[in-house]
Amino acid sequence: MPEIQTSMSAYIKEHAGLKYIFFGGKGGVGKTVFAAATAVHNAQLGRRTILASTNPVHSLSSLLGQNVLGKHTPVDGVPNLWAYEIETKETIERSKVEIREKIQWFLKFADISTKAEDFVESATMNPAFEESAMFENMIDLMFKDEYDVYVFDTAPTANARRLLGMSKVYGLWVNKMLKSREEAKTLRELLSFTKKKEVDPLMAYLISFRERMEHGRVLLTDPEKTSFFFVTLPEALPIAVITRFIQWFHDFGIPVGGVLVNMLIDKKSLDAGAADFVKNRVAMQDEHMKTVWQKFDGSVRAIVPLYETEIRGIPMLKRLGDAMFA
Repeated sequence: MPEIQTSMSAYIKEHAGLKYIFFGGKGGVGKTVFAAATAVHNAQLGRRTILASTNPVHSLSSLLGQNVLGKHTPVDGVPNLWAYEIETKETIERSKVEIREKIQWFLKFADISTKAEDFVESATMNPAFEESAMFENMIDLMFKDEYDVYVFDTAPTANARRLLGMSKVYGLWVNKMLKSREEAKTLRELLSFTKKKEVDPLMAYLISFRERMEHGRVLLTDPEKTSFFFVTLPEALPIAVITRFIQWFHDFGIPVGGVLVNMLIDKKSLDAGAADFVKNRVAMQDEHMKTVWQKFDGSVRAIVPLYETEIRGIPMLKRLGDAMFA
């Protein structure tokens, strides 16, 4: 059986400037506990650390046994660590107000006499609007630069890809909007009798927004500061999911730190009288570990055993962290 070439611990040492650490993978593989264990590990090293969830279906509060929804909350029993389930409700309401203003600017600019409300509702009812709000909250957190290390527990991989790819998508969209707006402004000035130069708040907003997205893109694609780790079980579907998504993350330029295998049954704990169910699970995992080594050899950073109890609370997170960073 191949061996880990660069462990999680060695990888972190080689990337001493790593500041933004993301965890993703198929649903149910253990993203949240790996993110939390990494945050606890960094806090124990004396680094001021924030553990943030961008998953709309948060589970940090349940994992930690304390309410961390909507605000930076010191984690009981772990100095230097704060946890935060990002709440998008306020951001969505604030965005509705901003969109209303921008649509009103646009309608006034185009001399269109109608109410903005219908446009606002259609824009904010879009399913992607919450993801957009989550992205805004995430980069706000990064821009404030209040912590040494940021550990993000992301949504299942498809959502995470869209979330992290937004800086690039937004950039392309804003450039098109700026070009259209500039053309409309030039045409309006040519047709105007007064030739008066008008202040265009929408144009100023678009320029500011483009600068903000570019700042976010630079942070998210900096291999010295950012890494995305994929968590998988030794099972066919989680392995297939991350195989596809690793390439997609490369396409967005987001640095991939490696692959972490969760819940591998420790054969040393089994005796000859083990139940057939367990023996079958071990045989199945053996086959899928061959695939893991075949596809990700050189990128496997840690292999963590299936524990006798679920991982909840700080003592179990420290135990998981010891296995991850051995």
